[in-house]
Amino acid sequence: MSQIKSLDDLKKIKEAVQQKIQLREKSLDPEKVVQIKVGMATSGIASGAREVMAFLIEELEKRNIEAVVTQVGDMGYCYAEPTIEVTLPGKEPVVFGNVDTKKADEIIEKYIKNGELIDGILPANYHTI
Repeated sequence: MSQIKSLDDLKKIKEAVQQKIQLREKSLDPEKVVQIKVGMATSGIASGAREVMAFLIEELEKRNIEAVVTQVGDMGYCYAEPTIEVTLPGKEPVVFGNVDTKKADEIIEKYIKNGELIDGILPANYHTI
């Protein structure tokens, strides 16, 4: 963190912290925000899930999309790692496989922003994680 040199610097830090607190509070009611779960078991991490998660967090914030990104364990799709589950408010969860940063960008632009289904959806073998 950089040094605070003025009241404006302190106000900016306060705003950022308040936004994060608001997001945490909304995450208790998942029907209000986009929920994204990233499979971070050993196979997911080895396949690039950590980079995908970092990309999602950064890009969703840049694009002002309210979302909660969390890590979960094995989703049962080791053959399709990295995998993410996306739940839009009021909709059923959708699992995407073989997600890299390019695919994550497409998921944000087409599925999260516009509700368009795209290639890469895995068949459900569970109700939810």
